[in-house]
Amino acid sequence: MFDKTNNPVHVVGLRPGALTPPAGAEDVLARAQVLVAGRRLLDAAPRVCRPERSIAVAGPLGPILEEIGRERAAGRFVVVLADGDPLFFGLGKRLIEALGAEAVVVHPNLCTLQMAAARMGLPWHDVRVVSLHGRKDFTPLFAALARFERIAVFTDPENTPATIAQALLERGVVDAQLIVLENLGGPGETARRMRMEEAWDLPFSDLNLVMVERTAPPEIPLMLGIPDHYYFHEKGLITKLSVRAAGLAMLGVMPDSVVWDMGAGCGSVAIEASHLAAEGRVFAIEREPRRAAMIRENVRRIGAWLVETVQGEMPDSLAKLPDPDRVFIGGGLGRDTRNLAVACHRIKPGGRVVAHAILLDTLMRVKDYFQTRNWNFGVTQLQASQADRLAGDFRLRAQNPVFIVWADKPAPAQ
Repeated sequence: MFDKTNNPVHVVGLRPGALTPPAGAEDVLARAQVLVAGRRLLDAAPRVCRPERSIAVAGPLGPILEEIGRERAAGRFVVVLADGDPLFFGLGKRLIEALGAEAVVVHPNLCTLQMAAARMGLPWHDVRVVSLHGRKDFTPLFAALARFERIAVFTDPENTPATIAQALLERGVVDAQLIVLENLGGPGETARRMRMEEAWDLPFSDLNLVMVERTAPPEIPLMLGIPDHYYFHEKGLITKLSVRAAGLAMLGVMPDSVVWDMGAGCGSVAIEASHLAAEGRVFAIEREPRRAAMIRENVRRIGAWLVETVQGEMPDSLAKLPDPDRVFIGGGLGRDTRNLAVACHRIKPGGRVVAHAILLDTLMRVKDYFQTRNWNFGVTQLQASQADRLAGDFRLRAQNPVFIVWADKPAPAQ
C-alpha cells in the first residue's frame, strides 16, 4: 500500500443510477471542505457533505485540475465525486497524472460496464471498451470493431446511440447490432437490443451505455499477407503480396500511426497497415470511383473498419486529412513530383515515406527529390517469382521487378 502524503485528494465513486457512495466513504465525504464534481453529481451529493466551496466540472479539465492543486496546497480537504470506478474512464487517471499517485486516494464503486454486463449475463472481461467523450471522430470504435466481437461505448451528448448507428452504417458495417442500456441502476432502467437502422432516429436518455455486437465474423480474417486473389481489384492494379509485405516492413507502421495510402488501388496496403496501426488512423486515397468502391467492399469483407476511403484527385483530396506519420505511395506519382511534394510537406518530422516504382524514370525522379533535400533514403529492388503449374509440374513465373524507395523526414534543427 502506498504511503499517501499529508492531505491527499480523495476521489469517491458513486454507484451508477443510485449515486450512493461505497462503504466506508461517509467520513471522507463529511470532512470535505472543497467538493468537486459535474453538476449532476453535485446536485446529488450525499447529505453528509457540507463543503465550504463547490467546484463544478464543466469544459476543459486543465483549469479544474490546477484549481484542485491550489486548494490542496492551501491545506483544504478536497473531495472529488465521480461515476462508478474513478479509474475506469474517469477523473481518477487525470488527477493522478496531475498530482501524482501519492497525492490521490481513490474510493471505487461499481462501474457502469460491470452493471451492464450483469444485466446481459456477459463476462465483462471479454468486452472491449472505448470512449467517445469529446471526440470528433469514431476511430476508436472502428478500430475495436475490427478485432472484438463486443464493444462497450461510452457516449456523450454529441455522440449519441443514434449518431453511433449512423456512423457505423455510413462506414459500411452491416453485420452488427446495438444494445442500448439507459438509466442503469436508476428509475426507468431499460436495455434495448436493436438493428442499427432502428436506432438511427430514436430518442435516448442522456444516461446511456451502448454495446455494439458483431452478428457475424468477417468473410476474410484481417492479417498481414492476405492472398492477392482475396481482394477485389482491377487486373494488375494491386500491390502483390511479396512486394506488399516488403513495403509494409519498410514503412514501419506503429500502433498509433496515421497512415496515408496514396493511389490505393484496391486498398490492400491500407487494409493490412490497419492491422498494425490498431490505435491510429488509416486513409486509402484513390482517384477512380470504381476502385474506391472496390476498396470499400474489400474493407467490408475483411472487416478492416479502421480504413477510411477517400475518393478524389490528389493533392486536393489530401487537404482535410490529418498529418501522417507514414505515407505509402503505390500509385499516383504521375509524371511529376507534385503529390510526393505534398506528402513530404505534410508528413510529421521523423515520419517515413515508402514509394513503389516500376519505371526507371519514376525511380530517378523520386531518388532525386529526396537527394536534393538531404533526406536519409534507400532503394531496394525486389523481384519475386511465383510457382505456377505447367505440364504436371511447377515452373517459376516471374513478376515485374519493383523498386522500393524509403525516406525519413528529418527532425527540425534545434
